[in-house]
Amino acid sequence: MLRGFKEFIMRGNLVELAVAFVMAVAFGIVVTKAVDVIMSLIGMIGGQPDFNAWRPGGIPLGALITAIVSFLILSAVVYFLIVVPYNKLKERQARGEEPAPPADDIKLLQEIRDILASRDQSGSGSGSGSGSGR
Repeated sequence: MLRGFKEFIMRGNLVELAVAFVMAVAFGIVVTKAVDVIMSLIGMIGGQPDFNAWRPGGIPLGALITAIVSFLILSAVVYFLIVVPYNKLKERQARGEEPAPPADDIKLLQEIRDILASRDQSGSGSGSGSGSGR
């Protein structure tokens, strides 16, 4: 019984889902704070960033307006900071335009390749190898 539970918990999809959930919660906090900053900027320009106190005829329309403005700002933040860059990356990948690695990385990888190649050439005549455990 415990073995089955352990297998269920350690299943790759569940762990990935848990990580995604934690990241989503953390990202939600970031987006909420970005909305707070933008609402504060709106408040500096137009007076009060929170319309909750507005109740024409006793109907709490201010709360609805605050929720709509927050939703629009939240949607804009998600769209411009996640959706647009993600779509551009997908378009590049579809065209086969992978971002080129930095020149320093290429140089370093070439040096490593050359060192390994020289090691293989010098160790090939000994018969048992260089003792690297391969």
